[in-house]
Amino acid sequence: MGSGHRSPLALRTGIALGAAGLVVFGVTVPSATAADNVLRADSSANRACHTAVQSRRAQGIDQREVTSTVDGLIQARLAPRDGAEGDWDLAVFDKATGKVVAAAAALRSRELAESFVKKGQQLVVQGCRYSGSARSVNLGIDFLALTPQGTPTGSPQQPQRAEVVRVETPSRTDKSKLLSLGLDVTEKGDDTGVEVVLADDADRKTLRESGLRSTTVDADLSRTARDDAAKDREYAAKTQASGLPSGRTSYRHLYEYEYEMKELARRNPKLVRAFTLNHASVEGRDVTGLEIATDVTNAADGKPVNVTVGVHHAREWPASEHTIEWAYELVNGYQRDPAIKGLVGKTRNIVVPVVNVDGFSISREAEPKGDFSRFDYEMKRKNCQTADSPPQFRTGICKANPAGKDRGTDPNRNYATFWGGNGASTSWNGETFRGAGPFSEPETRNIRDLVSKRQVTNLITLHTYGNLILRPPGVADTRAPLDEPVLKALGDKMASRNGYRSIPSWGLYDTTGTTEDWSFWTTGGLGYTFEINTAGFHPAYQNAVVAEYTGTAPAAGAGKGGNRAAFLDMLGSAADPAAHSTLIGSAPRGHQLKLHKTFQTPTSPVLQPDGSTKPPIYVTDTLDSTYSSTGGRFAWSVNPSTRPYVAGRYGREPQGPKQTTVPLTNPVGVPAENTDYPGSPVSESIPFTVKGLPEVDNGRFDVVVQWTSPQTDWDLYVYNAAGELVTSSASGGTNSEKATLFDPPPGNYTAVMVNYDQVDPASPDDWANGRVEFSSPVPPTYGTREAYTLTCTNRNGKLVGIADVFADRGQTVDVGEVCTNSARANKERRR
Repeated sequence: MGSGHRSPLALRTGIALGAAGLVVFGVTVPSATAADNVLRADSSANRACHTAVQSRRAQGIDQREVTSTVDGLIQARLAPRDGAEGDWDLAVFDKATGKVVAAAAALRSRELAESFVKKGQQLVVQGCRYSGSARSVNLGIDFLALTPQGTPTGSPQQPQRAEVVRVETPSRTDKSKLLSLGLDVTEKGDDTGVEVVLADDADRKTLRESGLRSTTVDADLSRTARDDAAKDREYAAKTQASGLPSGRTSYRHLYEYEYEMKELARRNPKLVRAFTLNHASVEGRDVTGLEIATDVTNAADGKPVNVTVGVHHAREWPASEHTIEWAYELVNGYQRDPAIKGLVGKTRNIVVPVVNVDGFSISREAEPKGDFSRFDYEMKRKNCQTADSPPQFRTGICKANPAGKDRGTDPNRNYATFWGGNGASTSWNGETFRGAGPFSEPETRNIRDLVSKRQVTNLITLHTYGNLILRPPGVADTRAPLDEPVLKALGDKMASRNGYRSIPSWGLYDTTGTTEDWSFWTTGGLGYTFEINTAGFHPAYQNAVVAEYTGTAPAAGAGKGGNRAAFLDMLGSAADPAAHSTLIGSAPRGHQLKLHKTFQTPTSPVLQPDGSTKPPIYVTDTLDSTYSSTGGRFAWSVNPSTRPYVAGRYGREPQGPKQTTVPLTNPVGVPAENTDYPGSPVSESIPFTVKGLPEVDNGRFDVVVQWTSPQTDWDLYVYNAAGELVTSSASGGTNSEKATLFDPPPGNYTAVMVNYDQVDPASPDDWANGRVEFSSPVPPTYGTREAYTLTCTNRNGKLVGIADVFADRGQTVDVGEVCTNSARANKERRR
C-alpha cells in the first residue's frame, strides 16, 4: 500500500540557461522535511504508472503534490536509496485534468521525467513500485524557468519557411560537395539526386551559392507537419486496433516503450527477458532492450543472434515503432504461428527500440513546429552531448539550451569503422557531427558492447526515410567485401518484400562511422540499414508504421509482405547455418567454451575542419562470446573467424578482353538551351552498343564528353534499351562530363546530351570528343586469414583446453574434445 504521505515538498527553482548546476540530481530540503524526498511502498504492483493518478491508498503507490513556480520545465528524478535497486516508475500529472505531463518507466529505479509546465500549475508526482525488493526510493524535483524559445536573450527567433528540395547529384563529386555544405541531407535519394531540408533563407543561400541545382519537393514543411499530426489524431480516434502485432494506433512515448517491454517480459518469462544496456545516456536515462528466445535466460546456448535496433536519430519515430512491433511479432508468432515458432526456437533475438533515449524523449515531447529552426526540438536528430559545443552553448539542459537541437553528436556517425572520413560533419552543430572520437558516445558504446559480447550473425538498424535497404560499405573507395554476393542476395530478397531499393550504402552518398559498417567489418555479422517510407522523418502513423510494417497500401511493399516479411527473411538468414559458421565438438557438462579475438583497426585519415587530414586512429576491439556446455556434443553458431576488413575485397576475374572505345558522333546543330530536363525533352540523342561475353567482358564503361569553356554547361544522361536511366553526369562548372556504369549488361544504350547553359547562345560552345571507354573487371583481392582463440574452462574456472580455430562462412568446423584433448584435436584439424 502507498504511504499516503502528502506533506509539502521543498523544491529548487532556477533558470535553465546559463546554470549548468540545475541539471544535477537532487532537491535541497530542510532536514525536518527530508522524508518528503523519499517515496515508500510496502508492496509492489504491476501497473502502468503513467495511465492515471491512483488512489493514495493503492498498492505500490506514493505521491507528492507540488505547484510549479515557473513557466518552464519540471524535472522529476528517482534514484536508488540505501543500495536497494528494485524497479520504481515515475509519472507527473496535471492535478486539474488528470492528464500525464511526464513519465519514465525503465527497468530500475533511475528515472527522469521532464516536460513543460506553467507557473502556478498544480501537479501530482506519482511513484509506482513495479517490482523488486526496494521499498523506498529517493525523489528529486527541479523547476527550471525558460526564456522564450530557449534563447539566451529572451528574444524569440522568428521561424522562416522550411522546405524539402531534391538536389541533383549525378556524380560522386556532386554528392561530396553537397555533404560538405552542412545542410540537413536526408536518406531519400538515388543515383542522380538526394532530398535536402532547407530550414531557412541561410540554407537556401548556401545551396544556391554552391551551384548545385535543385527542385522543390515540399514547399512548406510546417504545414505538412500539422497535416500529419491531424491525420494521426483522426486515425487514432476512429481506429480501435490497427493491423500491427500490438494493435497500436499512434506513436509511442519513451515511457510507453519502457513499460511495454517489461510487460512483455513479465507475461512471457520463459521467452522474453528485458535488460538494461551498459551505459546510461548523457542525461542519465537507462536504455532498455529485449531478448527473445526459448530458455531465454540461457544466453550462452550457442544459437545465432539476430539484432534489430531503432532510433539512433531522435526524430525518426517509425524506426522504434517497427522495432517494438517486431518484438510483438516474435512473441505472438511463437504462440500462434508454427513457422515463426520454429525460427524463434533456432535463434536468439535482441531488440532495442530506442538507442538514443535522450534525443527521442526530447523530440517526442516537443512542441510541434515542423519549421526545422534551431529550436524546433521535434526535429532533433542527434544525442544530448554538450562537451564538443563552444562554451557559450554548453549551458542549459538538452531540452532547452542556447544551441537548441543543433547541440549533440550523431550516433550513427560515431562508430569506429571509417570514422573521421568524408560522410560525416566535423562541425559541432552539423546534423551529422561525428563526435570527439570513435565511440565517444554512450549510445554507440552500448551497441558496441552488445555486439562484441555475442555472436550477432545478423543486424538491422532502422531509420527514416527513403525506401532503401543499405548494405556495407558506406564508402565507395573501400570496395565491396568478399561477402558482397551474400549481402546483396539477402538485401535483394528483403527488398522484394518491402518494395525498397537494395543498394550499397555508398550508392546514396558516402557515410562514415555507421552502425552496420562497424558491426559487419568488425565481426562478419551481416548488417543492413532500412530507410523506412518516403514521406518524412515521422509522417502519418497509418502510412509510415502500419502500412510499411504490414505491407498494405500505400506502402511500396503493399501485397508483398512489407517490413514484417523482410524481418522474417532476416530471421530466416540467422537460422540458416549456410549464412554464418558453426563449431561442433564435445564438452563435459558445466564446462564453458569461450571464443576470443582482439585486434586494432584504423579509422579513416581524420578529416579536419580546414580540409586537411591527420593520421588514422587505431581502435582496439575485443570480441568475446561464450557457450555453456550441457554435456556431450554441441553446435555453436558463430561468425566467420576472419574479419571482412582484412579478408579481402570482392571482384571477378576477366573472362575476355574489354571492348574497344566507341566514338560518339555529335549530331548536326546545337539544341536550344534547356534548364528543365526531363520536363522539357529538348536534347540530342546518340546511340551506342555494349557488347558482352564471349566476345568481350566489360567491368565498367565511362561515357565521356568535352567542350571548351567551364562556363558552358552540358548535361549527360544514359538510358538502356528499356528507356531506364542507368547513369548520368550533370556537374556544372567544368568543361567535361563522365557518366559511369559498373558491370554494364550488353545491349543498346542511348547517350542524351542536354544543353543546359551557353555563355553566348549566338556562338554556341558545342560538345566534342564524345566516346564510350571500357575497363576490364577488377579481380578479387585476398587478405590474411584470422583465427579465433577457443578456450575451455571447467566448473571451477580452471583453463583445461585451448585451440586456434579458423572458420569460414557456411563452414562447419569440428573442434573435437576441446576440453579434454585440445592438443590432439588441434593437430588433427591441421593435418
